[in-house]
Amino acid sequence: MAHYAIISEDNIVEKVIVGTDENDLDSLPEGFSSWEEYLSDYYGKTVKRTSYNANIRKMYAGEGMNYDPTADVFYPEQPFPSWTLDENFDWQPPTPYPTDNTYTYFWSEELYNANTNNGWLEVYETPSE
Repeated sequence: MAHYAIISEDNIVEKVIVGTDENDLDSLPEGFSSWEEYLSDYYGKTVKRTSYNANIRKMYAGEGMNYDPTADVFYPEQPFPSWTLDENFDWQPPTPYPTDNTYTYFWSEELYNANTNNGWLEVYETPSE
């Protein structure tokens, strides 16, 4: 059993389906060289295999995720408007996560947009050991 992502024209994952294992070529319809090729033809859209183990295409695809056809990777939706995508297809905040271990932080776009140049909000103190 394998999982396949059906991808829209704008490279957004529309749906992930379960399909025939990619190594099972005996049941592959004639005229096709892979299950990706067959499923792409069947759905009329790009279909790419995805892996729970993230051993192909960076990570397991999920509905709403992005697909980059040049790098052949799946990556999540942009979490906040101010974050940018790095060369490894990871979203990065405009200011790094604080290195202070006293607090746990979460990102606040509202705080960042208030021209504070820092969107990290202290949530609570980390208990001492």
